[in-house]
Amino acid sequence: MSNERRLDVLRAIVEDYVQTREPVGSRTLVERHSLGVSPATIRNDMAALEEGGYIAQPHTSAGRVPTDKGYRLFVDQISTLKPLSGAERRAIEHLLAGAVDLDDVVERSVRLLAQLTHQVAVVQYPSLRRSALRHLELVPLTEQRVLVVIITDTGRVEQRTIESAEPVDAAVLAELRARLNAVSVGRRLADLTGPYAELPECFAPEHRSVVSAVIAEVTDTLRQESEERIVMAGTANLARSDTDFTRTIGPVLEALEEQVVLLRLFSEMAADDVTVRIGSENQHEALSETSLVAAAYGGAVSSDVARLGILGPTRMDYPTTMSAVRAVARYLSRILAG
Repeated sequence: MSNERRLDVLRAIVEDYVQTREPVGSRTLVERHSLGVSPATIRNDMAALEEGGYIAQPHTSAGRVPTDKGYRLFVDQISTLKPLSGAERRAIEHLLAGAVDLDDVVERSVRLLAQLTHQVAVVQYPSLRRSALRHLELVPLTEQRVLVVIITDTGRVEQRTIESAEPVDAAVLAELRARLNAVSVGRRLADLTGPYAELPECFAPEHRSVVSAVIAEVTDTLRQESEERIVMAGTANLARSDTDFTRTIGPVLEALEEQVVLLRLFSEMAADDVTVRIGSENQHEALSETSLVAAAYGGAVSSDVARLGILGPTRMDYPTTMSAVRAVARYLSRILAG
């Protein structure tokens, strides 16, 4: 659809419907928007939009509402995202800068997104498999027990304990710590297989068992998939939007409780600046009347370790929501990189 005037009409219909929840008629468009054409021309444009599947007429109204196809065209025409206000930017900086650890950062981010968008906010925890390593620490607990501390570039900390059959020499442990950090820092698991395989040969035969045990523990920890999880906030916002759903919101809430559904949706989304999935594009029946706006975030080295976003009814303020998601993702990346 290339007619600029019809795009303007569609844009006006989307904006009015998002603001009022009321189907939009040609008279309303004439009164509220300076489209520069006669009411008859607007009616013709609306007829063409309806024929093209971009708007539809609810049975109980003479006005029109956008369809998924109409929202998609509207979103695709957004060339630039408006920046957040100074107050909003300061609120993001203040809230996230006060976080004390990764859990606190994630919790603050998800609450912030829900407040900014008045929708359901979703933040995926940084994955160990996609994170790069910042530091490895080996702490002797007893002569035969060693604590392995793994710190990623996203601020995630994992601790594991290793039991050795023989006493662990402190000098060997110090050398192993130094060698592990030398080959690990700034690299992901996929890049560590070769360097790790060579490390045991750097030590005397009597020390290789504990060296191999430490390497195996680090590798197994980074391979884990069980840590894939999300945090949500703002589910009560759906209750205030229940009139946007033709059915009960129960199935939507149930889908949100199944974290695997949202994790799969996140994994299917492109690693663009901001990605929008509208209605039936979500390919999950319970979410067919919702939209998901998401963006990737990362740390100093890993540019795409997890995603965050919001989910709400398709009748959504897309420009504002997209700006908020992008801003929080960028601030979160900056905080984690620091």
